Amino acid sequence: MMAKNATLSGGVLKKVILLYTYLAIWIVLSGTVIVYNKYILDKKLYNWPFPISLTMIHMGFCSSLAFFLVRILKLVELFTLSRRVYFTCVLPIGALYSLSLWLSNSAYIYLSVSFIQMLKALMPVAVYTIGILLKKDSFKKSTMCNMLAISIGVAIAAYGESKFDSFGVSLQLLSVLVEATRLVLIQILLNSKGIKLNPIATLYYVAPSCFVFLSIPWVFVELPVFKERGFGFDFDFMVFGTNCLCAFALNLAVFLVVGKTSALTMNIGGVVKDWLLIAFSWSVIKDSVTPLNLVGYGLAFLGVAYYNHQKLQTLKAKEAEKKCQLQQDDEEEGGGLLLTEREQNGTGEKGDSQY
Repeated sequence: MMAKNATLSGGVLKKVILLYTYLAIWIVLSGTVIVYNKYILDKKLYNWPFPISLTMIHMGFCSSLAFFLVRILKLVELFTLSRRVYFTCVLPIGALYSLSLWLSNSAYIYLSVSFIQMLKALMPVAVYTIGILLKKDSFKKSTMCNMLAISIGVAIAAYGESKFDSFGVSLQLLSVLVEATRLVLIQILLNSKGIKLNPIATLYYVAPSCFVFLSIPWVFVELPVFKERGFGFDFDFMVFGTNCLCAFALNLAVFLVVGKTSALTMNIGGVVKDWLLIAFSWSVIKDSVTPLNLVGYGLAFLGVAYYNHQKLQTLKAKEAEKKCQLQQDDEEEGGGLLLTEREQNGTGEKGDSQY
């Protein structure tokens, strides 16, 4: 018995270690890509302020590598999608994903890393609101009050920002809105149909569509600038190559964390990542973080933490309900078997008495 308990505890410990390992990998990669993109796009650092081009480079690299892994090396079994599913599900999600990446990368030109992480605290508010509008979530007064508290906290943090840029804030808020819409649509369009793609297959399908969608604004926004410069920009293959590898690894890590844990675990890990990035940007990048910034984000953080706690309790309640339902089904099935045996025995006795 003790050996069995030791085996069980060892198995649980292994799962916990793997869980935190996945989260740590995602946090490190996410922070690396954010800081790396900031370094490339910021005019005071690498000074390559072309967010659409940078995002297209990422998507082109991810598409090529995913194609190589799927079609050439055949390392991944591809889930075949019909044309109808591709055009009605994958393309809209790809369009929103490309727009979200474009807007969020553009915001790094105007805002600090720390302040952008504070604005990202509005993601649960956007997801919940859009979920209600698209009838994916139901309205709850307590949850809406929590969303209001998060919004007030972010507003206080924005008010205390020493390098506030209204255009940059607008870009980041639009990015949050578009990304929230994409997350809700994934649940509605893909998950509701039982379609679950592995990380590489997701990039195989989504990344090329993102590249195509991004090329449309690129032609009108950034191509004329390149023409004026005579395409004489300094393209460092080491910088952009390692940046693309980090972006590809991050995309895999995102799906790995969600697949091995849950989206809720990722949200909780995201809160830890935001605090670490704020501390890193203040101590290493020397971004200015005011006391009012911290007070506002602290309030938003408490709201997000409470929201995650509520979702965790809801998930536990659903799991408990499922277990109770399974137990009831087993009891009913067992009772039915007993009843059938009694009926069979009763029929046999009547047959004997008749003859």
